[in-house]
Amino acid sequence: MQEMRVLITGASKGIGAGIARKLAAAAKSRGRRARLALGASRMGPELEQLLQELEAEGADARPVLGDLSQADTPARLVAEALAWCGGLDGVVANAGINAGGKPLAELEQDNWDQLFAVNVRANWLLARAAYPALADSRGSLVAVASMAGMHPHPGSGAYSSTKAALIMLCRQLALEWAGQGVRVNSISPGMVHTSLTARIYENTELTERRKQLVPLHRIGMPEDIGGLAAFLLSEEASYLTGQNLCVDGGFTDSVMGFIPGLSPAK
Repeated sequence: MQEMRVLITGASKGIGAGIARKLAAAAKSRGRRARLALGASRMGPELEQLLQELEAEGADARPVLGDLSQADTPARLVAEALAWCGGLDGVVANAGINAGGKPLAELEQDNWDQLFAVNVRANWLLARAAYPALADSRGSLVAVASMAGMHPHPGSGAYSSTKAALIMLCRQLALEWAGQGVRVNSISPGMVHTSLTARIYENTELTERRKQLVPLHRIGMPEDIGGLAAFLLSEEASYLTGQNLCVDGGFTDSVMGFIPGLSPAK
């Protein structure tokens, strides 16, 4: 059985876990077997449960552990994934942090450096290390950015800046690697219900207010992002590269509708 070999960072929960589940299901539906290297900072109950779920789905999965804020970690994770998978057809650069949000005038330099180390530098180093394998397989890299990288988010510290940089990193890689048949795209999620945002959505009133801001009137789920990632890694997306796809239920394009006095669209 032909395998689909993919390294996913930040895979233990949330969007990363949703991507892993969708890739396993997509491979199975195509008569292939997913062989997934799941990047995480450490083992934990959520990662252990995910490994069991993927095995039940017919996928092979193994953790590759490390702190992506350390400059030597990305290449090591790629090396471990290659040693186990025997090659790579795809990389999903999903890991990221959003810590210490403050207005930029109040932000500490260490916080700025930490976010850029994890959200940008680690993804460049990951891509650089994986490039020979992706060129060999004519594979694909998908990075998970954010709608905050498309529009400024006041008070979020360095987060918006890092995600904007990640989107541009993917666009540049896409052009530099196109000649070798390697595609690079990014996904910018909007409001998504994950274990990290669960505290927000425990508040029913706040959840309803958020839903009313989204034209599709619902909050996204990790599987919404996972489905798109699976498509971008697939042969069906073989002519798509250098794109940033915003998955937000229409939220970021709805700003004109909030201007008082404008007639609603018919």
